[in-house]
Amino acid sequence: MTNMPPYGSNLRGAVDLSSLVNRAPSGAASVATNGPPVTGAPVGGAAAPTGAVTVPSVVLDGTDANFGELLELSSRVPVIVALWASWSDPSTQLMAVLEKLITGFGGRFVLARVEIDPNPQLAQAFQAQSVPTVAAVISGQPVQLFNGPLAEEQIIEVLGRVLELAAQQGVTGTAEASNSDADAEPAAVVDEPLPPHHLAAYTAIEAGDYDTAQSEYRTALAQNPNDTMAVAGLAQVSLLARLQGKTIDQIRNGAASAPDDLDAQLLVADLDLSGGHIEDAFDRILSLFPAQPAAGRNTIRERILELFEVIGTDDPRVAPTRSRLAALLY
Repeated sequence: MTNMPPYGSNLRGAVDLSSLVNRAPSGAASVATNGPPVTGAPVGGAAAPTGAVTVPSVVLDGTDANFGELLELSSRVPVIVALWASWSDPSTQLMAVLEKLITGFGGRFVLARVEIDPNPQLAQAFQAQSVPTVAAVISGQPVQLFNGPLAEEQIIEVLGRVLELAAQQGVTGTAEASNSDADAEPAAVVDEPLPPHHLAAYTAIEAGDYDTAQSEYRTALAQNPNDTMAVAGLAQVSLLARLQGKTIDQIRNGAASAPDDLDAQLLVADLDLSGGHIEDAFDRILSLFPAQPAAGRNTIRERILELFEVIGTDDPRVAPTRSRLAALLY
């Protein structure tokens, strides 16, 4: 299992893919198909979960732009993430099985369908080397489940083990569908009203319009320079904007062919951080520092400070990176 800090509810819509980090918590459990059998079938078995949250459907489309809300939702009900591709017959067949099973569990799961081609950041974050790839997110923690097709009986067993793990972490809620539209976007779990410019930024992010989202956050900061939500939101959406429309191969090949191109190297660092390789991202950036002229060093300093906001300034990796940056500066 990998450990993922909870997604900040004050940054609705700004996808915190950087939180998908490869840190194994002590005593963490894992889910596998070859463990002890777990009894339980759809609608029945384990004790009934308590606490309901309303969603448009128990089957939703997860995207790079809306996945933050699904991370929030995972603190109430386990979210099954199925990465698939329309050109893959095995993955489309598995999706049909998963949709039937998840619906049969009566709201004890939400299924997030993630098509990998239009959502490369989630494919990278979940390290999907092939399709189908299936994972769970429980209270913000991703759990790898299985790759490739699996028999229906085995999937039911895996889902039963996910319910056990979710119960251990206190995630025992149910999802109640407000309508039958399986293609609707996830409903926001947090009910607090957003300030106008934050709401406009959130709406733009869901539409994939990162330029407008950045503009709205900048306007919010112009009105209130102490708006920490806007600072973090701007940093996260700026990262998404830099990666938008680029493939992993394009980014890595561009950096390999131009090792002295600062922008190309910074883009690889963005990619690494978005995929959870946070230490690698910071190390890449800081390793560039000594050879840069004054303008390049300032660019590096500003980018690192921005990435601190993306992962959260209280992240334990921020302090040592900040100290290393200070040593290089002074």
